[in-house]
Amino acid sequence: MNDGKKRSAWPNIADLIVSDGPADVALIGAPMEAGSVTPGRCDLAPQTIRNTLRRFSTYDVETGEELDLRLLDAGDIPVQGIMPADGFEPIRDRVAACAADHRLTILLGGNNAVTRPAAHALGYPIDEVGLITLDAHFDLRDTDQGLLNGNPIRALLEDGLPGRNICQIGISPFANTARMHATALDAGIGVFTISEVKRLGIASVLQAAMTRLAHSPALMVDFDIDVIDRSQCPGAPGARPGGMPVDMFFEAARILGAERKVKLVDLTEFDPSLDVGEITALTAGRWVCEVLAGFSAR
Repeated sequence: MNDGKKRSAWPNIADLIVSDGPADVALIGAPMEAGSVTPGRCDLAPQTIRNTLRRFSTYDVETGEELDLRLLDAGDIPVQGIMPADGFEPIRDRVAACAADHRLTILLGGNNAVTRPAAHALGYPIDEVGLITLDAHFDLRDTDQGLLNGNPIRALLEDGLPGRNICQIGISPFANTARMHATALDAGIGVFTISEVKRLGIASVLQAAMTRLAHSPALMVDFDIDVIDRSQCPGAPGARPGGMPVDMFFEAARILGAERKVKLVDLTEFDPSLDVGEITALTAGRWVCEVLAGFSAR
């Protein structure tokens, strides 16, 4: 495993990373911070998450299994300081190259504007792609002022992604507008509020989402980290009190990592400059572990 490197006494997730050759999963960063509704340093997130992976072992006590796979680090796409419209093609093309060669690609944002080009990178017409978002927000701001981290879903609808191909999970009260909600429902988007998720359980909600998206041959999942309750996720500027419990976020990552039609997952809206005690960094690192654990169960 891993180019024949000798395993350490405490093997960690970073030991799974290779820089070239065949791999099971690709990891790529898109450190885009420009175009954020709330300016910040989401560009610092990809490298922060990579550094954090050394803190997690490869042994999963829940299953009694050791993660044993190759994780290609494809580096970062040079989009720091670039507005979303100009970063569209670089992100789409680099992510497409990873998705073509790997069963799963993990995209580390950056702000939520990276989700739109990533959805175009799966090798399918955009009207066939299925999209699940875990997000406190609809991301349906108007695009007449340009592309932002607050309107990737609106932009994708305008690109031709049908609303029936989208499920949005964890939408928070008092963080959106009535117009955005109406737009989502009118477009046929499946909307699951955070109270519904807590009442029904994340496994049941994800099963409902997968059933709604059964017609799509390939799925992308956008894990906007601000869906998590702010007390458990201080490094996310959009997180609010009353959000998703972090253990539910991890459960979703493992469940969706195991789904064979999921070809791409992203993690967005982590701003390390706002973090406290590495809480959000460790959350993001654990998210990578949970995705890999799910993938290993395929």
